[in-house]
Order: sequence, then C-alpha cells, then structure tokens
Amino acid sequence: MALPLILHFREHHKSAPLPGLRAAGLALTPRVRKRTMGLMRCFFTTLLGAILALGCTALALPPQDQELPPPAPEESEPYKPPAAWKSVEIGDYYLRKKDYPGALSRYQEAVKTAPYYPGGYLGLGKVYEKLGFKEKALHAYRKYLDLLPSAKDALEAKEVQKAVARLEKGKASKGKSSSPTARDR
Repeated sequence: MALPLILHFREHHKSAPLPGLRAAGLALTPRVRKRTMGLMRCFFTTLLGAILALGCTALALPPQDQELPPPAPEESEPYKPPAAWKSVEIGDYYLRKKDYPGALSRYQEAVKTAPYYPGGYLGLGKVYEKLGFKEKALHAYRKYLDLLPSAKDALEAKEVQKAVARLEKGKASKGKSSSPTARDR
C-alpha cells in the first residue's frame, strides 16, 4: 500500500500561520495524521519484536542466568599539580578568606612544583606569620628576598624587609637562652 499524499494545499486558512508547514500553507489533515501515527506505531512494534527475537546478544547483554563480570578497575592518573603561579593565586585567595591551612598547602605545593618561583615563598612567609611560626616565616621571607630579581616587586620587597626586621627583632627580644617553643617550629 502506497503512502497517501501527506500534505495538501489549504487555500483559505483563516487562523494565524504556524511555523513550519502551516506557514507555507501546507498542513497534515487529521485523517492523514492518524494513518501516519498508525504506520509509525506498527514500524516501531515490528522493530522491537525483531530485536527481541534475536535475543539478548543483539543488545550486547548477557543472558539473565549469568552474572555481569566485575568492572575493570580504572587506573587513575597520578595527581598533577597546577603550575606554581596558579597554586600561588589559589593560595592568595585562601589567604584573603583567612583559610590559613588551605593557603599553606597551596603555597607548599607551589614551592614543591617550582622551587625557584619567589611567589610561593612570599605566601609561605605570610601564612607562617599568621599561624605563629615565626622561624619558618623568617626563613620563607629570606628565601623570597634571595630569589627576587633586582628591580621586580620593589614595593612588595619593602614590606617583606619590614616583616623580616620585625621577626628578627621579636626573635632577639626573646633572647637566645630560651628554648624553642611549639610556636617557633
């Protein structure tokens, strides 16, 4: 049976034109729409029957009496830290939010990734000072000043030099005879 002509021309369409076929003056009649839906339903029913007749192998599923094999363990890639500048940027964010342990881990990651990047040591000095580890802060600030190029970050270097002087002054005021405390780790 040949498929009847689905579209017909409507000369006197008085409603507002709809997008698609009706905008062109063409539309599906209710009789043709009903027949088309019936043919589509018949097609999909036949297709589903054929798939089921072929069995589960057509769908690549094991038969119901067999169990699925355990999934292969996925080998995860080892952690690859971001670039040092990115770790410092994230550490700065944590420092502004006063999440000092988060900032500390990011700055340590930056120093481990690129040991000659001065920004990591600057951040470490700031965090150690906030956490009360004066010796570590002093060491990180000195390392920052050693790695800093000559004219770069002059304003920041002045602040770091003031921090170093402050930490050394605090260290000298404690006296060399006192034993190191837990805060001076």
